[in-house]
Amino acid sequence: MDNLLQLAADPTVWAALATLIVMEVVLGVDNLIFISILTNKLPAEQQQKARRIGIGLALVLRLGLLGTVAYIVHLTQPVFEVFGRGFSWRDMILIAGGLFLLWKATKEIHESVDPHPEDEKGGASLSFAAAIGQILMLDLVFSIDSIITAVGMTEHVPVMMIAVVVAVIVMLVAADPLSRFIAANPTVVMLALGFLIMIGMTLIAEGFGAHVPKGYIYTAMAFSAAVEGLNMLVRRRKRRKAGGSPETAAQAVPVQRQAKA
Repeated sequence: MDNLLQLAADPTVWAALATLIVMEVVLGVDNLIFISILTNKLPAEQQQKARRIGIGLALVLRLGLLGTVAYIVHLTQPVFEVFGRGFSWRDMILIAGGLFLLWKATKEIHESVDPHPEDEKGGASLSFAAAIGQILMLDLVFSIDSIITAVGMTEHVPVMMIAVVVAVIVMLVAADPLSRFIAANPTVVMLALGFLIMIGMTLIAEGFGAHVPKGYIYTAMAFSAAVEGLNMLVRRRKRRKAGGSPETAAQAVPVQRQAKA
């Protein structure tokens, strides 16, 4: 208790907490996009439940990993070498997670471009158990990356736990609105799948030791999202203009006259 009071009285701890919360929220965006796309393929009555379970598993995994911080740190130590390049457990987990993201995003893009008959009819193409299993796998990858990032920013476990809990609460609040937005805008789905491919490539690069600054990745994502937002605004204004323009009304007059005749 005295240790917690000392931490609360230290301004540097508060600064580290604020920075870590922002970092955890940003890292959680990747996970949240994947969960939203995946759960939208479930029947409507199961989607919210699956999102909550997926985000809850992320919280459990991250808090559980924080309890083994000393072991997590050792995951960065090489366990074998290939052509003089050492690979740690973290590297292998990141590579496996990146490959899974590439496979999943590519598969989703293929199904969007060339859907199966059951998808065109609006049927669910994924079982609840399969969705939870895939979410759990990506939760593990993103949780390990998140915890290792947290360990690099502060040495105080209570600060890490608070940051993780706050980030997961933000994910929980944002999950349903994000999923509804993605479901209502098909072009956003394709953009989000493109993000997942980029994130998967980044994870693989990190696993092979090529550090990719996260700022570049999230700046590219923000720029792409802004461009898509402008496209959505243009399409919305065109629809409104087409629906209430004098030309449209003039074209409707002959049709009405023919109907009366």
